[in-house]
Amino acid sequence: MDPRRGRSPSLLMQLLLPPRILFGRGALAQAMPHLRALGDRLILVHSASASAALPLADDLRALGCTVHTYIAKGEPTLPGLEAALKTLRPHNAGAVIALGGGSALDLGKALAALLPGTHPPLYHLEVVGDGHSLDTAPLPFAAIPTTSGTGAEATKNAVISVPDAQRKVSLRDDRMIACLAVVDPALTEDVPPAIRLASGLDAITQVIEPYLSRNATPLTDALCRDAIPLGLRALRSLMHTPTEQAFGDMAHVSLSGGIALANAGLGAVHGLAGVLGGRTGAPHGALCGRLLVPVVRTNLARMRGPRGPEVLSWIAAAFPEAPDPLSALEAWIDAQGLPRLADLGVTPDTHGDVATESLAASSMRPNPVQLSVSDLLQILASS
Repeated sequence: MDPRRGRSPSLLMQLLLPPRILFGRGALAQAMPHLRALGDRLILVHSASASAALPLADDLRALGCTVHTYIAKGEPTLPGLEAALKTLRPHNAGAVIALGGGSALDLGKALAALLPGTHPPLYHLEVVGDGHSLDTAPLPFAAIPTTSGTGAEATKNAVISVPDAQRKVSLRDDRMIACLAVVDPALTEDVPPAIRLASGLDAITQVIEPYLSRNATPLTDALCRDAIPLGLRALRSLMHTPTEQAFGDMAHVSLSGGIALANAGLGAVHGLAGVLGGRTGAPHGALCGRLLVPVVRTNLARMRGPRGPEVLSWIAAAFPEAPDPLSALEAWIDAQGLPRLADLGVTPDTHGDVATESLAASSMRPNPVQLSVSDLLQILASS
């Protein structure tokens, strides 16, 4: 038996991840032959602020591709996705490339999944829709992140906000994994400090939660065990003395988190953040960053085994200013100016509904301990 999990070493495991990952400074330039090989007719979805998008489109056109560009405006919503499908379906593209932050990558991933099909998005969306599997294989999809946070270049779902339901839910299918992930840390260096902080905290959350997840395996552990301390050190460096090394380390952590969460799931931070984001429209990374310490503190108080002390030791090494590692991390987050939930539009009168709705979120199921509405109310009050 595995003493860390109480599981047999012969337990069936799988690791779902992009079949080709190009990682490192200059990776985008090296990816051009692989991007060209996706097909002659391409859709390039990109963030409005992604300065590399137009040069990439020009380079692909110079290689003989027809490229239709589409700007991702904010986090993807159901109406926005429906409008994009209507606009882009006549182009009869053979593949989709997405370049930008997690929102652009999620929109591109959703378009690649739904463009070949005939059903509307709600037929496939979880929770608020019918949740049916895709009945047509997605188009080939390539992901090029320009932030280090969501790990969307390696996940099998796209998060879509549904305003009428005030929820964020997923379009999910194993076949939605990118066939090519291009992770070039140089593309992340122009991100403003506030976004760098929020996305970095999201990346760290996405290696801590899979490590503590009840669905963790030795394969996901191998990714998270190195990525947690690496991410904590890198984020601190990026907010004080940014270096090429720190940008590269955080990109590595973000990619590791995407692979880990796609295979081991997440936990209460994301269970709450999905509901809060749908209700308020607040940035996902900021919500995760603000919830991280209260959720980890609540989970570790009830967990047994070595994982809790391990996580605390990694936090203490990066944030040694206080005897309690979680208090030290929270004080540092406060000092960087991350908004509290109240500043993000979360009012106390909504806490009860948020807590109740969060219990049904798919991200809540792998949380290492079962939390009650009362537990979630305490977390929300302290965030």
